[in-house]
Formats: sequence, structure tokens, C-alpha cells
Amino acid sequence: MERSGQRGGPAVSEVPVVVVAEGRPLADALAGTDARVERVAPDAVVPDALDGARIAFAVGEPALLAVARHRPETPIAPVAAGVGRYDLAERAAGAVVEAAGDGDLRTVAHPLFDVAVAGERAGSAVADVTLLTAEPARISEFGIGSTDGWFETVRADGVVVATPLGSTGYARDAGAPVIAPGTGLVAVPVSAYAMHAHPWVLRPPMSLSVERDEADVTLRLDDEEVRSVPPDAPVDVGTNGSLSLVAARQFSTD
Repeated sequence: MERSGQRGGPAVSEVPVVVVAEGRPLADALAGTDARVERVAPDAVVPDALDGARIAFAVGEPALLAVARHRPETPIAPVAAGVGRYDLAERAAGAVVEAAGDGDLRTVAHPLFDVAVAGERAGSAVADVTLLTAEPARISEFGIGSTDGWFETVRADGVVVATPLGSTGYARDAGAPVIAPGTGLVAVPVSAYAMHAHPWVLRPPMSLSVERDEADVTLRLDDEEVRSVPPDAPVDVGTNGSLSLVAARQFSTD
């Protein structure tokens, strides 16, 4: 257990904090605050690792994914996690602890994915769900549909569906916009064959499919390859629960 040097207050004023990271980042940023810090490596995160914590700082993308997969109730503060507008600056860590101690910490709910293939649960994801041809630059045809009957096909190397949190990463690199929490999900083809393929913002649940038997296709949940997907097997993408992320805008230093 690490105490960051309280500002003269009694022990009851301490703010329990977990820092999930390799090494000792945020040590300077938390020095002199009321934080009582416990450090956990990303590969050592277990379901009860955050019990009693007021904040979980997740430093780096592996840390964020490791924490989020356990669906904690503790607010998560991503730092250098590659999530763009949802990342907190390291120098803001002290202000986050102060806000938590004062009961003034604002959070934003981000949805979590639940995915099934042909009715069989495939797993969950925090940022994105991707269908991708197993060989680079090997095109197939993919279907994207919503529960209101809308359906479209696209020829591409793959298709990625992202939550608002995930829209800052791979989906954005593929041409999707960054979307705000509460606006839905964004789907975008990966290296589309058509010159003017565009992304779609849809309300969950939605479905993906492989429309042609032209190439082997794999399903990826976040950064993990989960299984192959045969043609015409529906990939149902829904949301189940949410993460509570610290509202980065509250601590913007721009």
C-alpha cells in the first residue's frame, strides 16, 4: 500500500485509489494528494481487485481493457490508453482524486458489447467488434443490419463496430467518426473495395454477417482473435451493461 502524503488531514480523508499499470506511473501526479494508492499490474487484475477503491486509474490500453473486462462499478480514469478525447492527462490525476474526495467526480457511462455467433455466445468487448479476412488484402462481402429492418452489404477486407469509447481507435483509423456516449454504435468497413464506402451510426442491437464464401473470416473482440465465422452465420452485436468512466472534460487543461 502506498500513501501519497496527505495534506495534513486525518486518515478518514484518504481516497482509496487503484493504479493499474506496469511500473510506477502517476507517482509524481499523486504525490501530496489524499490518495491511498494500491498498484496492480494489468495481468494481475482480478474481479475483486478494485473493491473499496473510489477511482481506478488505468494507464495504457492493456490496463484499460484488463480493468474494463471485469465490469467494475468503480469509476475508471484512462490515462495514455489511446482513447483520444476520453483519455485524462497524467497531470490531472491529483485533481481527479480531489474531486472524488469532495464528492464532485463526474462520470460518463460507456456501453459494453455482448456478442454471439449463430446463437452461441462468443464473448464481450469494451471497444470494438471486428470481422476480418484471415489473409491481408483478401476481400469478402459483409452484411450489416439493424433491428428495424435496415440492411446493407459491403465488399471489404472486414468491418468493425465500435462503442463510443472504441470509436477513437481502430474504427477511426478505418474512417469512422468519433461518437459521443449515448449516440449508439458506429460501423465502418475496413479497406472497402468501393471508393465511397461510408460508416453507419446505429442503435444496438445490430448484426453482422459474411455474405460470400470467398475467404476465411475471423471474429476479433477488442484485441483478441476469438473464432472463425462461416458464411451466413449471424453475428449478433448487442450491449450488456456499461463502464463508468471519469469525465475527462471536467479536468481539461486546454
